[in-house]
Amino acid sequence: MSVYVTKQGDMWDTIAYKATGSTACTDKLIAANATYREVFAFPAGIRILIPDFSVDDLEDVFPPWKKAKG
Repeated sequence: MSVYVTKQGDMWDTIAYKATGSTACTDKLIAANATYREVFAFPAGIRILIPDFSVDDLEDVFPPWKKAKG
């Protein structure tokens, strides 16, 4: 597990992307930091725990209307 220290204006999806390179794990990131679950935009200096994610957790998940039809 690692720690990310927020910068003014960081949001959950941007923290997830900066920490893992993907926004797919945003819900798990919020769950790991439940104290801040209702924060939309962070002030600077908040320590966010970044849990270890598996490769499957980091795959981008698209809603049905964005998936390619084949």
